[in-house]
Amino acid sequence: MQQRVRIVKRAVHGVLLLDKPLGLSSNDALQKAKRFFRAEKAGHTGTLDPLASGLLPLCFGAATKFSQTSLDADKRYTATLTLGQTTTTGDLEGSLVDERPVQLVRAEIDAACLRFTGAIEQRPPMHSALKHEGKALYEYARQGIEVERAARSIVIHCIDILDWQDKTLMLDVLCSKGTYIRTLAEEIGEALGCGAHLAALRRTGSGPLALADAITLDELAALDETARDAKLLPPDVLLADWTAMRLAADEAGRFLTGLRRRVDAPDNARIRVYGPEPKALLGAAHICAGELIPDRLLSPAELQGLLNF
Repeated sequence: MQQRVRIVKRAVHGVLLLDKPLGLSSNDALQKAKRFFRAEKAGHTGTLDPLASGLLPLCFGAATKFSQTSLDADKRYTATLTLGQTTTTGDLEGSLVDERPVQLVRAEIDAACLRFTGAIEQRPPMHSALKHEGKALYEYARQGIEVERAARSIVIHCIDILDWQDKTLMLDVLCSKGTYIRTLAEEIGEALGCGAHLAALRRTGSGPLALADAITLDELAALDETARDAKLLPPDVLLADWTAMRLAADEAGRFLTGLRRRVDAPDNARIRVYGPEPKALLGAAHICAGELIPDRLLSPAELQGLLNF
């Protein structure tokens, strides 16, 4: 009888920039990476559908305390649209609904992209994981049930045309959280008068993090544990665009107990706080009315783990 090998988990701290493959859910990819690192605690920072690939930041240990920062960050995508065809789901998974001729000039595409740039209202698609009365919308959609959805305010910072060949349009989209690129593809298609669906989606950026620095699961599998650990970035990469503040040892100790302290600095909602050691991230805070106020603090064990990792 074959015995199962028991995996001994360990405390791992840091951020892995994963290039998620097609066909895996974000949670499936997370669990695979978690097993590679034998990590006790891990989480991802924003769902990518199985039909989407690209940047999926994974947080381990102490880094999970700052995962919301990446969830709230702007995202960048390369979106490939098939013009002239609409589907039931707005992407390749759905059945063909309508097919129309595509007779366009570049100026029309430029105008359609510009129309959806800026602050806009967008209604979430039925085929999404958004919850209604405890159930994902896609569960209702599979039953043929249409649920009323309120439009949401989002921001499309820019839409750039990367390539356009006949019925294939490739776009670079920088947008706020909560944006459904599938819906954007459908809306651009309707604005062009020919319809469209999302044929492929690849996330290329999340806040200050970039796909160019990511690693695939296959590449991770080929490494030994020491080499894998070297791929982990410190938790403060999630806060890279926040204002940094460094405290002396005695003040760092008070900060870690949750005490506020007076500072000569303007109000700021996003402060990353360090102790005297170069790698000693203490936590996240904000400044209000001349006070540095702790928001998310690392525990002594997490601090020691970061210094030793």
